[in-house]
Amino acid sequence: MPRPCKRRHICAEPACAHFAPQSGRMPCRQKVTMSLDEFECIRLMDLEHLTQEQCAAQMQVARTTVQAIYSSAREKLADCLVHAKELRIEGGHYTLCEQGGRCCRKHCMEAAENQERKGDYKTMKIGVTYENGQIFQHFGHTEQFKIYDVQDGKVVSSEVVDTNGSGHGALAGFLQEHQIEVLICGGIGGGAQQALAQAGIKLFGGVTGEADDA
Repeated sequence: MPRPCKRRHICAEPACAHFAPQSGRMPCRQKVTMSLDEFECIRLMDLEHLTQEQCAAQMQVARTTVQAIYSSAREKLADCLVHAKELRIEGGHYTLCEQGGRCCRKHCMEAAENQERKGDYKTMKIGVTYENGQIFQHFGHTEQFKIYDVQDGKVVSSEVVDTNGSGHGALAGFLQEHQIEVLICGGIGGGAQQALAQAGIKLFGGVTGEADDA
């Protein structure tokens, strides 16, 4: 029995999902369909400049899956450009981000504000992989987390906590002990993603830049 296809996490549907040649010697007779997960992969890697590992974390799939999606999407784009074909972006096996397209690279802490407006909770803790003020890019090798206490959608306090040599297999438990509800990080493997999901920790992967601006 074939393995079920895991739904790919995407930020938002495209603003325009139909492109077609307007002029030229070759009439537009053929159509190419690009799935929304292929569109998202192109957006993350070619526009947002994420690495394959970061893109995989953002879409919550394996890096090899991202490689296959990206290769297929680039081939379809080339086919449309070279052969003047119509392009439609639709379908695919995906789930839409709850943050309405704002979770990519910046504003991940807006999740706290949205939850607060819904009245789901008054306080929460957000953990960020941390090194020298930046978001550390390898979850399994991070030596520190910066932990933010959020109340009413605002950061009221923060502290840097050492992992004391905890490996990637123990980091989910470490975060649980510190009552972390949301994790922001760079690259993260599939096994670690599963461990965080089992621990009930919401993940925002593929994020770069300064920790305080996440």
